[in-house]
Amino acid sequence: MEAMQDLKKALAAAQATADEKTLEKFRLYMEGVLRWNEKVNLTAITDRNEFVVKHFIDSLICLDYPELKDAKKIIDVGTGAGFPGVPLAVTAPEKDFVLMDSLNKRLKIIDELCSEAGIHNVTTIHARAEELARSKAHREKYDLCISRAVANMSVLAEYCLPFVKPGGYFLAYKGPEAAAEAEQAAGAISLLGAVTEEIRSGNLNDFGIDHKIVVIKKVKNTPSKFPRKAGTPAKEPLK
Repeated sequence: MEAMQDLKKALAAAQATADEKTLEKFRLYMEGVLRWNEKVNLTAITDRNEFVVKHFIDSLICLDYPELKDAKKIIDVGTGAGFPGVPLAVTAPEKDFVLMDSLNKRLKIIDELCSEAGIHNVTTIHARAEELARSKAHREKYDLCISRAVANMSVLAEYCLPFVKPGGYFLAYKGPEAAAEAEQAAGAISLLGAVTEEIRSGNLNDFGIDHKIVVIKKVKNTPSKFPRKAGTPAKEPLK
């Protein structure tokens, strides 16, 4: 498959392992998602070449970022069908990835597919971010939070930053308007104890990826009143 060659090139561009064992894990996971997709809505992308680019390569745009390289414990908030968490976990088996989503059916499928593909560093948690971020076991316990979830930047920051320990990072996958979104959310990000460091593109733009990454550093503890109760962040975004 042509796109698997692109995946191999993308991994090499990010100086990651691109051996056959790694590529086979990606292939098995993709085939599993597409198989389950006939029964459960996991992705609108069913063409394999498009899947590799838009789910795998897109997820890997932060692969060579120091924020990811230095992190040991990582949470993916609103993981959906496992993106970007699963592709990053395949490339970094020495790191621990927690994938959180509010739809348990998806997470059970991720568990099954990771087991089938031999991906052993992924744990799934069924929860809403507003509730899990208040748990002592998860609040400010992560070196890094990643999210490809579609949400207003202020809302996403309120979901994600409470999980990050001071000194850690939140990498938000955003579209072409990333800079404007980050600017509009500057007040919210500051309230949550963080600061936007920069807007970055990955080294994988040659593959037609248009996501940018908003790099947000946690500089102090998030005030205990955040996140607000379930549903409030989306209805009344912080300013």
